Amino acid sequence: MTPRRWIGLGAVWMALAVVLGAFGAHALNDRLIESGDLENWRTGVRYQAWHAIALIFYGLFQKSWPIGPLAGWSFLLGSILFSGSIYALCFDFATGLMGPITPIGGVLLIVGWITLALRAFRR
Repeated sequence: MTPRRWIGLGAVWMALAVVLGAFGAHALNDRLIESGDLENWRTGVRYQAWHAIALIFYGLFQKSWPIGPLAGWSFLLGSILFSGSIYALCFDFATGLMGPITPIGGVLLIVGWITLALRAFRR
C-alpha cells in the first residue's frame, strides 16, 4: 500500500473514532451507563484513535524512512480487532467469539509498536 493510502486510511479511521466517540457520549450514553460499559466503549474509541494517528505517522514516515508493511498492517488489523470486539462486547454481541478476539487485537498492536521500535533501533 502506498504511503498516501496509509495516511488516508488513518484519517478515515480517526474520523470513525470521532463518530463512535460522539455516538457513545450522546446516543448510547444512557445504555452504556446502565450496562456498565461506558468505560469499555471509551477504551475502544481511545485505542482506535491512537492507532489512527499511528497509521497517519506510519504513512508519513514511509516516504523518508521505509519501515516495511508489518507495522502498518498490525496497527490496522489490531485496532479493528481490539476496538471492534470491545464495541461488540458492549452490546453483548457474540461474546463467546469477541472475548478471545480482543487480546488477539492487542497482541497485533504490540507487534506493530515492537516492529516500529526495532526498525528505529536498526537505522
